[in-house]
Amino acid sequence: MSKHSIRPRLAQSLQVLKTWSIVIVGTLGVGVILLYLAGVFSPKVPSGEGHAFRHRALPAGAQFAQAELLRRPRFESAVGSIAPVHQSSIAAKILARVLEVNVTAGQPVLAGDVLVRLNDDDLRSRLQQAEAQHEAAGARLNQARSDYQRASGLIQGNAISRAEYESLATAVRTSEAELERTARVIDETNIFLDYATITAPFDGVVVDKQAQAGDMVTPGQTLLTVYDPNQMQLVANVRESLAMKLKVGQEVTAKLEALDHECLATVREVVPQADVGSRSFQVKVSGPCPPGVYSGMFGRILLPLEDEQIIIIPAAAVRRVGQLTLVDVRSDDDGLIRRNVQIGRRFGDDIEILSGLRPGEQVLLPVVPASTIPAGFNSAGGNLEGTH
Repeated sequence: MSKHSIRPRLAQSLQVLKTWSIVIVGTLGVGVILLYLAGVFSPKVPSGEGHAFRHRALPAGAQFAQAELLRRPRFESAVGSIAPVHQSSIAAKILARVLEVNVTAGQPVLAGDVLVRLNDDDLRSRLQQAEAQHEAAGARLNQARSDYQRASGLIQGNAISRAEYESLATAVRTSEAELERTARVIDETNIFLDYATITAPFDGVVVDKQAQAGDMVTPGQTLLTVYDPNQMQLVANVRESLAMKLKVGQEVTAKLEALDHECLATVREVVPQADVGSRSFQVKVSGPCPPGVYSGMFGRILLPLEDEQIIIIPAAAVRRVGQLTLVDVRSDDDGLIRRNVQIGRRFGDDIEILSGLRPGEQVLLPVVPASTIPAGFNSAGGNLEGTH
């Protein structure tokens, strides 16, 4: 290989090496800057109980609040949906054409209100035929009875044979049976005639309308659905370990988040069959229905668990410094130790302390200068005049 071919390749390799060196140095520089901004090279602020990073004397007029150990009931929520206790799908029982539909979805109805009318011309024709047959059967029965009465007098004088007499007696019984049969046909036709007028089975609200005037409906076809809005229930799936502890008649807390409603509900039913996929039981509870509740709305039931113990202090004692939540704790030598704590849930004017404090320790409350206190408020921020 000649020297003239080696030199260009060497120059190219040096150029690539130079480029990579610039990239690596630049990347390292950016990394160092990011670590510096993140505080890696700065002293760390100790956190947690017993890690004090400032000790100072008590200020004049200092007020303290004690960290209290509070026992609270604990719950597990099970989600579910609102469903009516009493809901009826109204279907046609005859083959007929729809003449009129008198309701719309969402319309309230009373028991006995006419919802749908079907064409009943053929049923009325059959009723008239049955009535005519019944009248004819009655006439035949009267004739048979008259013949039988005459035969009863003739048989005593041996004017007719015993066979003729028994034949007339059989004709009477046959005519009576025929009269009864035609009467039952009339009753049956009247029942089918009633099916042509569909009425509300109870007071409720129409959920859905699935038929229009002019439609041809068949027996079993659903025309509309009605439910009672005054009897609603929350149906939820509860994991089996909790469902087995529930009893019918037990009271649990139910919540409807869309309506911001919470109430005590009664367990109506625990379906004795678990879902194979989720290993949960279906639980039905009912309680007072607030205005605006509808079938299918989202809800929760809160199932009681073992009580929990939490530490709470006034929320005013906690101050934020950047990403830290700090409190000033009274030390044994009547000084103040600023301590980093982890906070949890808020309970009114108090807040939960997850770590950083022990029950019984005292924390400093903020002191508001008298000149900055609004009328009607005390130094802790409470309303002296009460809440209405």
